[in-house]
Amino acid sequence: MSRYLFALLFVAAFSTTAIAQTSVSKDTTRAPTGAYKLETAHSLVIFSISHLGLTEYYGRFDKLAGTLNFDSNQPEKSATSITIDTTSVDTPSDRLNTELKSDNVFATGKFPNATFKSTSITKTGPDTGRITGDLTIRGITKPVVLDVVFNGGAKNPMGGGYSLGFRGTTTIKRSDFDMTNMMWSPYVGDTVTLIIEAMFMQEKD
Repeated sequence: MSRYLFALLFVAAFSTTAIAQTSVSKDTTRAPTGAYKLETAHSLVIFSISHLGLTEYYGRFDKLAGTLNFDSNQPEKSATSITIDTTSVDTPSDRLNTELKSDNVFATGKFPNATFKSTSITKTGPDTGRITGDLTIRGITKPVVLDVVFNGGAKNPMGGGYSLGFRGTTTIKRSDFDMTNMMWSPYVGDTVTLIIEAMFMQEKD
């Protein structure tokens, strides 16, 4: 009996997952136009940097906020803004986390947030594009370009509104943001890769 019940539960779970997956649409015109808010429980910003030229060292930020004004018929007319709480920087090393918050790196006491604000969007394919915008870290603003993939949209099965998913990648130079005064600076690369997984939920009226 227990095996039969387990089999039923397994099939039900598998079927539910399959239905959820097939309901995702990459057709932007099926998504409602309007205001969306970043769903922070399923969004994250990851960074990586070369360590001694031997490995990529990864970290992330645990606290984010953001908005998206989405135009489903002309996605290139959309606009987005992301705020990163730099005090939430998280790596496998507690000691490094403390140093990353210091004045030598993110200077979180003076600059607790990093921000990205889009200035233009270019569609490069059916589900790809480039978002140009201003990235501000440590009070220094530089233009960056995100290569973006539209993962799709779907009605949120947890009772929310319509949800949209995106993946964005870019590279920046830490020297552009005056992050070169660390003792270990010569042993890590200047290029930092940023990976953004963003889920936006339609805001309710």
